[in-house]
Amino acid sequence: MTNAGALLDKAVAGDRLSREEGIELLEQGNLIDLGMAANAIKNKLHPEGMVTYIIDRNINYTNICACQCRFCAFYRQVEDKDAYVIEKTVLHKKIEETIDVGGTELLIQGGLHPDLTLEYYTDMLQDIKKRYDIHIHSFSPPEIAHFSKLSGLSAAEVLTKLRDAGLDSLPGGGAEILVDRVRKQISPNKIGWRQWMDVMDTAHRLGMKTTATMVFGHIETSADIITHLIRVRDQQDVTGGFTAFIPWSFQPRNTDLGGVTAGGYEYLKVLAVSRIMLDNVPNLQASWVTQGAKIAQVALSFGANDFGSTMLEENVVKAAGASYRIALKEIQRCIADAGFIPAQRKTDYSIIKTFPDLRSI
Repeated sequence: MTNAGALLDKAVAGDRLSREEGIELLEQGNLIDLGMAANAIKNKLHPEGMVTYIIDRNINYTNICACQCRFCAFYRQVEDKDAYVIEKTVLHKKIEETIDVGGTELLIQGGLHPDLTLEYYTDMLQDIKKRYDIHIHSFSPPEIAHFSKLSGLSAAEVLTKLRDAGLDSLPGGGAEILVDRVRKQISPNKIGWRQWMDVMDTAHRLGMKTTATMVFGHIETSADIITHLIRVRDQQDVTGGFTAFIPWSFQPRNTDLGGVTAGGYEYLKVLAVSRIMLDNVPNLQASWVTQGAKIAQVALSFGANDFGSTMLEENVVKAAGASYRIALKEIQRCIADAGFIPAQRKTDYSIIKTFPDLRSI
C-alpha cells in the first residue's frame, strides 16, 4: 500500500489528517482512490441516500466596487456607463419571482460601494422582511468589513444591526484562498484571511450560521489549498458555525488575472480532498455553476452531498465566462439519475420535500 493509501484508510477510519498529510494526498493521491475515500466519508455523514438542493436567487445590489480584484470580471467603477445600484422596484420584482417558483432564500451580495451607508443595507433588509417571508443569506465578510470601515462601527456592531434588521445568515464569499501571499496577488485591496475569519467567528458567536467557500485554480499551490482547508476546520472546531463548504474553480475569462479554467479532474480531486480534510463540516456542495451538470453529477460520488442552488440569477461567475444554466427539473433529474433521492432543503439544510419516485437507479 502506498503512503497515500494508508492516509486514506486513516481518514475513512475517522482519524484527522494533518496539513502535511493533506498536501501529500492532494499532490500524490490517485483520483479514483480519493473519490472512493471521500464517498465513504460522505456516506457515514449522510447515509440516507439523499442529495439536497435549494431554490434561491443571487441578487447583486450593485456592481460598483472599490476592491477591483484581478480575478473578477463583474465589478465596475462609479463613472462606468453600466455601473448600477439596484432600484427597489427591481429588487421587489426579483424577490416575488423567486417566491413564485417556491424559493426560500435570497443571496444578496454586491461590490464594495464607496458611498452606500449602513442604513442603506438595514433599510433594505427591513423592507424585504416587512414584505416577504424569505430567508436572507447575504453579505460576505469583505462586505461586512467594508460596512464596518465606512460606519466606524465594529464588525460585531455591524452584524448585530444587520441581524436585527432581518439578516439571517452569511455566505462564504470573499474567501478565495485563505493565504495572504495569494490574496495580495489576486485581490490586493481585499481584507486578509484573518479578518475574513474574524468576521465569521463574530457571526457564529452572535448565533448566525455561515458557509465557507474556496476559489482555486489560479496561482495557489497545493499547500495553499490545504492551509485554506485547515483554517476552515480550525474555526469550525471553535464555533461549529459553518453549515457547508463550497469549492469553486476559478473562471479566468474577462479578468485581469487570466489563465486556464481548472478542468473536471482537478476539480474532483480538490473536492474529494476537501471532504477528507473537513471532518467537522457537515455538508459539501457541488459546483455545477463552474463545472456543468455532468461533473456535478460525478461530484456526488466524490464527497458532495448537496447540488447547490437553482440560482435563478447569477452574475459574477457569468461575467467571468461560465454560462452553465440548469432548471429545477434538470437538477432533480441529475440527482436522480446519479442514484440519489432529490431533496429540496432550506438554508439550514432542513428538508422541505423529498422526491423518492424520481430516483432511477
